[in-house]
Amino acid sequence: MEKPKTLVLTGASRGIGHATVKRFSAEGWRVLTCSRQPFDPRCPWPGGEDNHIQIDLADPNKTIQAIETIREKVDGRLDALVNNAGISPKGEGGKRLNTLETDLRTWGQVFHVNFFASVILARGLQAELVAAQGAVVNVTSIAGVRVHPFAGAAYATSKAALAALTREMAHDFGPLGVRVNAIAPGEVETAILSPGTEKIVETLPMRRLGQPREVADAIWFLCSPQSSYISGTEIEVNGAQHV
Repeated sequence: MEKPKTLVLTGASRGIGHATVKRFSAEGWRVLTCSRQPFDPRCPWPGGEDNHIQIDLADPNKTIQAIETIREKVDGRLDALVNNAGISPKGEGGKRLNTLETDLRTWGQVFHVNFFASVILARGLQAELVAAQGAVVNVTSIAGVRVHPFAGAAYATSKAALAALTREMAHDFGPLGVRVNAIAPGEVETAILSPGTEKIVETLPMRRLGQPREVADAIWFLCSPQSSYISGTEIEVNGAQHV
């Protein structure tokens, strides 16, 4: 019997990550979830606790150490890596942190989680990705290409850097048979949304928030054989907000 395909997913505990676990599990994949949170026994998928890695991507040493744990669990083959973890710190009262007010340590923390972890994990799991001729998907954001009313400067610039990293990784991993793409969600109905988002929704061409499962479907497409000649691209998943 053929072994199930394996996905490693960061930021798995809620929102887009949670929907992605459900999407891939429904397709019969084994999903290794990485999150700052310990495994929640309420999660309905099989083998969840054995396949969970608690990891704080804000700490570079812990990220590097976790690679060995992940390598042991994937056992030589990794079909997909989805770098979904992201943090977007706010100021007092939920205030947007701009370039004038963001502390250097906050910049560093945001970039470690949103940017550096993606390349460190992909590089650390390179042999396993190559063995499976796998795919990497980086989750960027519409905030990476325009000033957003709620997403702070560190978050936005880290996502812009992640989009550039996607191109670089596609160039470097392509000869090894590994595809690398990104998806850029817009306003998706998750816990990360800020009060006032309803004002943005009124201006969207589709006049509604995206659902996490709609983003998970795009991630699934980029990890499936249906996208076998797509690499180095960023797909906007935002109801035409970017136009």
